[in-house]
Amino acid sequence: MPPITAVTARRAFAAGLTATAALALTAGCHDGYGTRADAPATAVSPAPAPPAPPDGGDRPGPGGRVACTPEMLRFHAGALPHPAHRMLLTVTNDSDRTCDFAAQGYPLLRFGDDRQPAIPAIEDSRPPSVVTLAPHATAYAAITTSAGGGPHFGGGRGGRKISQFGVALAARAHPTQVGLDDRAPVPVDPHTAKVTYWQASLAAARKW
Repeated sequence: MPPITAVTARRAFAAGLTATAALALTAGCHDGYGTRADAPATAVSPAPAPPAPPDGGDRPGPGGRVACTPEMLRFHAGALPHPAHRMLLTVTNDSDRTCDFAAQGYPLLRFGDDRQPAIPAIEDSRPPSVVTLAPHATAYAAITTSAGGGPHFGGGRGGRKISQFGVALAARAHPTQVGLDDRAPVPVDPHTAKVTYWQASLAAARKW
């Protein structure tokens, strides 16, 4: 056998590299079953999901409105000199969102024990449309503290004088305690007291 020269060795080495490259190229184009392999998939990040509202947060309704909540409102209450046996409750929207009273059309008021049922509404005071509060707008509700100073008014059989009372804006909600503006106690008779639906104007509330 003739001796292997350096040139021959270099040619053999180059031929081996060529064969190896050809095998690698063939393997990249075919799988083990003789069919063409798919090109490697490109990782694509999924589109981010829209942020969910925090737990317990309000979901916007039609037009972006939400139900009014105590956290959005500033409360005031006080006695009305005319007509007699009346108080006025006002709420002002201090938030930057429009809210409404669609779910509960009148405030749920309790004088004293929160376990007692809320005083009833004056059904004839229901407005023709739901009261909506834009930012900084105010709504009103008139409270009849007694039926013309009846036998329970101001004392005895559950009558009392109050300087604050509980206001809830939804059934089963914990009442917010609202104090009277002048802190002067007002006699109320829980047996006959009633409240109007929310009204969009002071004039509409005062006529009840």
